[in-house]
Amino acid sequence: VSIELNMSEKRGNIMAVLENLEPKKVFHFFEELSAVPRETFDMQRISDHCVAFAKERGLEVIQDDCLNVIIRKPGTPGYEDCEPVILQGHMDMVGEKRPGSDHDFKKDGLKLYVEDGFIKAKDTTLGGDDGIAVAMAMAILDSDDIPHPPIEALFTVDEETGMGGANGIDMSIFKGRKVVNIDSEVEGVLTCGCAGGIEYEAAIPVHREKKDGTKVTVRIHGLNGGHSGSEIHQQRGNAHKMMGRFLYRLSKEVPFTLVDIFGGAKHNVIAMECEASLMASVEDAEKIAAKAQEMKEIWDHEFMGEEEGLKVDVDMKAGASEDACDEDSTGRVIGFLAGCPNGLQEYSRKLKGIVETSLNIGVVDTQADCIKMGHLIRSSVESRKVQLKEQLDLCAELAGGTGRIISQYPAWQFDPDSELRKIMVESFREVYGREPEVSVVHAGLECGIFLGKRPDLDCVSIGPDLPDIHSFNERMDIASTQRTWEYLKTILKNCK
Repeated sequence: VSIELNMSEKRGNIMAVLENLEPKKVFHFFEELSAVPRETFDMQRISDHCVAFAKERGLEVIQDDCLNVIIRKPGTPGYEDCEPVILQGHMDMVGEKRPGSDHDFKKDGLKLYVEDGFIKAKDTTLGGDDGIAVAMAMAILDSDDIPHPPIEALFTVDEETGMGGANGIDMSIFKGRKVVNIDSEVEGVLTCGCAGGIEYEAAIPVHREKKDGTKVTVRIHGLNGGHSGSEIHQQRGNAHKMMGRFLYRLSKEVPFTLVDIFGGAKHNVIAMECEASLMASVEDAEKIAAKAQEMKEIWDHEFMGEEEGLKVDVDMKAGASEDACDEDSTGRVIGFLAGCPNGLQEYSRKLKGIVETSLNIGVVDTQADCIKMGHLIRSSVESRKVQLKEQLDLCAELAGGTGRIISQYPAWQFDPDSELRKIMVESFREVYGREPEVSVVHAGLECGIFLGKRPDLDCVSIGPDLPDIHSFNERMDIASTQRTWEYLKTILKNCK
């Protein structure tokens, strides 16, 4: 009982932050979701929360073996016999925090606040991606005055890494065919296609030997980071590639061996931080520090103020003794890190300004016998996706290592005959008084997986403005959320 009271008190404190914002129910449910830890692969609590929400309202609910949640609500008067509409979003969020933050995504709720017309979370990602989808669907499910056809709300798990919930869902249980996915981050854009992806891991084996000398730790941090799909074209700094460049240049001037290298938490996040520890002589340690400062000045010049938070720190520990990689292993790891492709690769030849192909090295991790590097390849063209996978295979092979596919998902192809898109375009005109932008997105969306299971589905994705998702700068535009909510209600009204 005391635990329940404490949670109630905790939620009460959090709820006070957004309680005066409209639409009231949407932000009410968003705050409740924000109180529940829901980082990818930690889904039991948030899934149970959604089940409890449905049961409290007497709604039909299914929680499958993957912890996906399906909630059904009948249509309102006049809509009872209409085809159901599937409202879809994912429950998990990317857990990124500002360096120095003591936030624990396993046990802490988010600390929300409002600033300059945006909702933000203190020192962490906000989880607007995709908590706002769940909150909007909950507001529809909770309503008694919003006209709508029968609703099948689908809340999936583990979208951010591998799309496990979408892969595991049984789409044959759905009666509806129209899917309104609320997982886009730019208001006014109807997303009607997305890139496919490959989550890839390279492993470079290393041989270790005892080394004595000065341990030099170089840390690149303070970068903007961001979503490796929707923001890859902005050419933000990737700390792993920057570290590879630094170590390669350093290796041409100063003898050293690598002890370890770490950085990044997610394949789909542009790496904001990378740290490498090196062994060198006392004299060469000073040269390493000087080279790090030189590279910092080069990067500041190249970024032209766009990575204003960039820092390069160097720490030295004399008289150290470490099991370091030998010279050959050090060279092979640096060779892969410096040489592997990364970032924007191709723009679409059919859709102006749309990224077709990219990849991101998101995670670097040192283990006893190897160094692993995780990438996310994206492309709307299958053969380009395969090409990049082959390039990484070649880089790994040349570095004496191996590569493997961890997971992959298909592209979502644009449907020129979409009935749902026509309804949503007309609804947009009704609400906004102008034409929407109809586009495809470079980020991965679950619609591609759903269509692979049910080719008869008709999918469109929308969402409010959510700048800088997947980073601790993530924020949600309040006015945009209000307009998107009115738009969603109009879509449902017109699905008759």
